[in-house]
Amino acid sequence: MDDRFNTIAGWVLFSGIVGLGLTSLSHHYFSADKPHRPHEMGYEIEGVEEEGGAKEIPVATLLAEGDAAKGESIFAKCASCHTINAGGANGIGPNLHGVLGEAIGQGAGGFAFSDALKSVGGTWNFDNLNEWLKSPKAFAPGTKMTFAGLSKPEDRANLMLYLNSQGSNLPLPAPPAPEAAEAGDAAAEGAEGEAAATAGIEPEGAAEAGAMTQELPAGAENAAVGNAGQN
Repeated sequence: MDDRFNTIAGWVLFSGIVGLGLTSLSHHYFSADKPHRPHEMGYEIEGVEEEGGAKEIPVATLLAEGDAAKGESIFAKCASCHTINAGGANGIGPNLHGVLGEAIGQGAGGFAFSDALKSVGGTWNFDNLNEWLKSPKAFAPGTKMTFAGLSKPEDRANLMLYLNSQGSNLPLPAPPAPEAAEAGDAAAEGAEGEAAATAGIEPEGAAEAGAMTQELPAGAENAAVGNAGQN
């Protein structure tokens, strides 16, 4: 009886050891509790910039580098709702001939604009039209415009160039000058060099000259000052 009990107990213990070993092997094989971060964190979403990404290019620069012919192709997305020929009829959306420079939410063909767009005020220019084309609902919350917008700045610039060529012909804004910070750094370097030249000391040697003056004995320093006053 005792031998039988010992045999059963031995097999039970052996089974437990085998099960524990398999669990450990499985755990290490599949790395169930990975301590490291994944190499790729999920999926990238098109149109969303990473934090710390490049600054948005100014509209004037995009317009200077844009292409009205490409904008005409992009307008095909708008043609189902808008006409753009002179005197064209309104459709689901207003006729867009000469839209740049036109009062926002007014139009020339009697289109019934939403109160949300009418309340914006002002006239259409390249800056506010760029914001409208980026996201109509963000520009005028409550607008009847159902188009989601153009996410690429280059597409918006090309489209605005085409719209401008169709009855508006506003002068394009001048591209911005080089970064002001670079100009400021150059001016600061120039001022430092001029001050050093006036003192007769090269900028790199100014600190060294100051240190040498502090090391002179009191009498020698006074003599140096006196000699300088005689020059």
